[in-house]
Amino acid sequence: MQQELQEIMDEFDADTGTIHLMENGVLILKAHVGVPEQVLDVVRVVPVGKGMAGMAQERNEPVSSCNLQQDQSGDIPAGARATGVNGAIVVPVRDRDGAAVGTVGIGVHRAYEYSGAETARLFELASTLSRHGHP
Repeated sequence: MQQELQEIMDEFDADTGTIHLMENGVLILKAHVGVPEQVLDVVRVVPVGKGMAGMAQERNEPVSSCNLQQDQSGDIPAGARATGVNGAIVVPVRDRDGAAVGTVGIGVHRAYEYSGAETARLFELASTLSRHGHP
């Protein structure tokens, strides 16, 4: 999964990335790139509904911020600022029935808003994780 994450990040020119999969009712970190050590401790196990990954899982829809460092939506936990990321998006990994079985998140160190086409492409790439039988 590490290789698949790196390929996704390369396509989007992302600075950070994570893949989480559902296990025993929580999201478990399966692959990561560029995530600071102090943040890894927080994101290894993510409750559904908590943080960007947990919200994407719970809502079964993308969660994004064009500037994490200044986001005031209430969706972004204070700990996310420790990543140094500004533009970030997390999409659910969906199984064949459309149920969320995990998440893929990417981010960049500059303020950036992902377009509809980019979001659709990230969904497409995330779905290949499910098709390969990972989740």
